Amino acid sequence: MKALIHHAFGDPAEVLAVEDVAAPEPGPGEARVRLTLAAIHNHDLWTVRGTYGFKPELPARAGTEAVGVVDALGEGVDHLQIGQRVVAGGTFGVWAEQFVAKAGTLIPVPEGLSDEVAAQLVAMPFSAISLLDSLGLGEGEWLLQNAANGAVGRLVAQLAVGRGINVVGLVRRSDGIAELEAQGIGRIVATDSDGWQQRVAEITGGAPIRVGVDSVGGRSSGDVMSQLAENGTLVVFGAMASPVMEIGSGDVIFKEATVRGFWGSKVSAAMAAEDRDRLMGELLARLGDGTITLPVEAVYPLAEISQAANANFAAGRSGKILLRP
Repeated sequence: MKALIHHAFGDPAEVLAVEDVAAPEPGPGEARVRLTLAAIHNHDLWTVRGTYGFKPELPARAGTEAVGVVDALGEGVDHLQIGQRVVAGGTFGVWAEQFVAKAGTLIPVPEGLSDEVAAQLVAMPFSAISLLDSLGLGEGEWLLQNAANGAVGRLVAQLAVGRGINVVGLVRRSDGIAELEAQGIGRIVATDSDGWQQRVAEITGGAPIRVGVDSVGGRSSGDVMSQLAENGTLVVFGAMASPVMEIGSGDVIFKEATVRGFWGSKVSAAMAAEDRDRLMGELLARLGDGTITLPVEAVYPLAEISQAANANFAAGRSGKILLRP
């Protein structure tokens, strides 16, 4: 079979290439899945660069989320069937024509859910709903987030509606406002405009903002912190622009603020089964009623990983980049 492999850490567009490798065989408690579509996430590309929290041994495969069809079962697997459509989330090495996963981690895909949606169901949407669930915000309270036009930012804004949580989103360029409004997401403020802080205050009506979510880093971290109320909490989700956060010490000291991190994979691994089922059920319900959307920007074959990796970071991207065999 063919799989994407890299022999060195570096720019994914340069180090990833398709190679012929032996098809894997599932062991006890495992299933083999034939790939239909796989999502490209920022953390996948950071892993290839060697800059993520997980660093594989080289040569390494890549990719962590995909939808496909079960084509072989290991010993002791009786809850899945050959030919069943499933989603793998958090399974390393799915950018390949076939991959093996622990059977217990595979999620059967409900009828009526498209492959394009299923391929990106777990990592970003489940992280978004897990993040929102972890914040402890009640109905009517306010949340401020940057990277509002990113995948998680869009999902948090959409999922918050069902919980009655008010969200203000920050984007770094004014044209990002129209992009989000086209998806029905409002309360967006561009930080490239003068007086954006006043605009945030106008939207909230002066209500305290209890929680901020930072997915950007650099000065953007301080922008979010500056808008939080006393005893507010800044939750660090990502570092799209910089691994260093620039936060005013005065904001932390005089607001007695808290800064904490959120890593979806660790949160999910430690989550009780009943909570996972509850949140996944909420996700599927919101997909079913159209509250949340998972648009796709483009689909590339595995052999065009260079173009796909570059497209992932293209300015103005409004949907996920997917890979196909």
